[in-house]
Amino acid sequence: MRETKRKKFWKRILTAAAAVLAAAVLACVLYIGNYYHAEESALEAAAYSGQGITVSEEDDRIIFTPDSPRAGLIFYPGGKVQYEAYAPLMEACAEQGLLCVLLHMPGNLAVLDVNAAEGIPEEYPHIESWYMSGHSLGGSMAASYLSRHPDDFQGLILLAAYSTADLKDSGLSVLSVYGSEDGVMNRNSYETYRENLPADFTEFIIPGGCHAYFGCYGAQKGDGTPEITNEEQIQLTAEAIGEFTK
Repeated sequence: MRETKRKKFWKRILTAAAAVLAAAVLACVLYIGNYYHAEESALEAAAYSGQGITVSEEDDRIIFTPDSPRAGLIFYPGGKVQYEAYAPLMEACAEQGLLCVLLHMPGNLAVLDVNAAEGIPEEYPHIESWYMSGHSLGGSMAASYLSRHPDDFQGLILLAAYSTADLKDSGLSVLSVYGSEDGVMNRNSYETYRENLPADFTEFIIPGGCHAYFGCYGAQKGDGTPEITNEEQIQLTAEAIGEFTK
């Protein structure tokens, strides 16, 4: 009798544990499955080569190669954003002379593959100077990767992002860009983690810019109202990156 009760007890425990696990898995699937989709213009930029820019796709990345690249840029997309949404920005940066490697992240979350940039510079030995960049969560994860590989890169470009990793003595050049109307980036956290950047880091605030307009995926929940177009913000960002990487 006692043995039967014990079996029933453990059966209830295992059933409850299985139910909790199933609920957790379902919640995870629903969370990851709910993401911002790239607009049609971005999908076209990711698929077709333009004048002077060759676009190619390899498994988990899209490469934008100018005729004569002077430096390389590895880009981590923002959290829960389809990575092709950043193709117009990468195309604009390629027009500035940068070979751009846009990376796909598992579940559209860079936090799930912080080391995605590993080994990429070695694949392009003809390019001597490399930079890491990322938008929002992607920027923070790019900074985290750089904190462990500072000697492999010239600098970091944060787009509406901040670094929780300490880079102030890394010797890296850092550019921080965000829009004046950004309603998503936590300004308190941005100010708190400012001290993690080198004292001479460059800050560029885009007048009228918002959080979502670094990519092309529509409006983002909680964002401010932009006062410039998506195309204008991308062009201003690319020009700032081009100047910074010269």
